[in-house]
Amino acid sequence: MKKLAILGSTGSIGATTLSIVERFPDRFCVVALAAGKNLAKLKEQVRRFQPEVVSLTREADARTLRAQLPGFHGEILCGAEGLLTVATHPAADLVMSALVGAAGLAPTLAAIRAGKTIALANKEALVISGELMTREAKQRGVRILPVDSEHNAIFQVLQGQQRERVKRIILTASGGPFLRRPVEELATVSVEEALQHPTWKMGSKITIDSATLINKGFEVIEARWLFDLPSEQVSVLIHPQSIVHSMVEYVDGSVLAQLGIPDMAIPISYSLAYPDRLPLTHLPALDLAAAAQLTFLEPDFVKFPCLGLAYAALERGGTCSAVLNAANEVSVESFLASQIRFPDIAALNRRVLDAHLPRPITDLDDLLEADRWARAQARAALGLAQPRAAASA
Repeated sequence: MKKLAILGSTGSIGATTLSIVERFPDRFCVVALAAGKNLAKLKEQVRRFQPEVVSLTREADARTLRAQLPGFHGEILCGAEGLLTVATHPAADLVMSALVGAAGLAPTLAAIRAGKTIALANKEALVISGELMTREAKQRGVRILPVDSEHNAIFQVLQGQQRERVKRIILTASGGPFLRRPVEELATVSVEEALQHPTWKMGSKITIDSATLINKGFEVIEARWLFDLPSEQVSVLIHPQSIVHSMVEYVDGSVLAQLGIPDMAIPISYSLAYPDRLPLTHLPALDLAAAAQLTFLEPDFVKFPCLGLAYAALERGGTCSAVLNAANEVSVESFLASQIRFPDIAALNRRVLDAHLPRPITDLDDLLEADRWARAQARAALGLAQPRAAASA
């Protein structure tokens, strides 16, 4: 019986993880859950799974949950302390890191330092701290299992292969809702249009990231650290059908791919059960005859400049990836609030990244400092109020 702690239990990844737990009660149980502000959904999860510890963002929500679950005898915590308690729960064998954004960084690092196996869906944590996180994991013998469909595909394809025989990895991207939209029309697209992803059902932030292709850029950064490959060995291809989830090209010219329907239950279940596979009989089979055609296109770096910004941040090194991630969180939030236009996301990200002087990463404080600075720069550029004093670059 594998015991799980889930960071981000009420999001799409967390909810899918719990659905797999329900389907395989002889394989998994839940010992700790952390959510954001979705009190109603967390309350239902607590009733169904009876974890030992739960956490919410706000103290007021924690008090409300205590009042609404008088029969629950576990701990109900809140804030950063609650996240760390969930991430380091003594009984947890595996921590599903599925928080969105930089909020997942500290608890994921804490879980690594506690020796937990990590199922990593919080891509921003690795984008921000790939160098630090992989170094800590290696020192402690901790395995990081990728949950993103693309990295999970690469992870599967690499099983049983010699890493030194890898020529490159090829990450596929759907191209998002604006793949066929002329670049001159992007200045007038609406938030609602940007949220209409053609193949995947995801949260709003990652959906916008997919529309700008910075999501794929972040995956390039992730791949560099997960698979210990330089950026020149990580390529991106647009694949609108989202059936080939990624590929590995070997030195002899062989290209191995992982295919499947676009459903996150597949990579999540592989991460949970690794090295085993679970029979997901509730999912439809992949019908290649019905798909009929699989197409691949080179990405347009002019139309989608955020992809190039990610490569640039990786090339500059140090704190640059953390800065790009922080700027992007501010710009996407502003776009979702209809404060800026779609092309302004890339423009703001570039402005902040270009203003930053890269610094080496020695510990978590270096990354948090870069994150705070970038957010302050982005908010200042937008004329937004600063929530805290920003450090100098």
